Amino acid sequence: MTIIHFLHNGPEKGKATILFTHGAGAPMDTEFMKVIAEELGNLGYSIHRFEFPYMTERRLTGKKRPPDRAPLLREFWQKTIDHFTDRPLFIMGKSLGGRMATMVVNEADVSGVICLGYPFHPPGKPEKTRTEHLKDLKTPTLIIQGTRDPFGKPEEIKEYDLSSSIKIEWSEDGDHSLVPRKRSGLSSLNNWNVTAHSIDQFIQKVCS
Repeated sequence: MTIIHFLHNGPEKGKATILFTHGAGAPMDTEFMKVIAEELGNLGYSIHRFEFPYMTERRLTGKKRPPDRAPLLREFWQKTIDHFTDRPLFIMGKSLGGRMATMVVNEADVSGVICLGYPFHPPGKPEKTRTEHLKDLKTPTLIIQGTRDPFGKPEEIKEYDLSSSIKIEWSEDGDHSLVPRKRSGLSSLNNWNVTAHSIDQFIQKVCS
């Protein structure tokens, strides 16, 4: 039996249920994930944050370990989806978590997928793209990407052959966590708030 621990924000029965998981190196209770989850909860969504088993193990042992291999991560995503019967259901992930969501979504019973900082390629290695499966994505997908994200910048992404089901929105001056520089005049909270409202608009459109 798989035990999944959740952090919940918003009403128990919201406008939609959103499952939200982390990237490769940071857990589900970072300020980034906390602020976005709280804002979406305030907008009337039922948000459930969770962690992959390797991150849960880090908490228990205090020792860092790399993420599990993709097949195990995809399997855990599917088990988490199966845990919920409420619909509409959207799956959302930061970086690695979002990438794995896009790899299960075509076969999953969900309404849409949301990626925050998609890792289109490793930093400094634009030739090693992680986009092949995105050509055939059928489920409505929102990717919110920082304009300074080293995992994929605007001039690179516009050259990719992506499915028409994918909508990309840009977080102004944002890095991989959508954090802007001070000199931009923007703030992390501003960008994350805009992100939450973009997600709200995306979900409303999908569900309309």
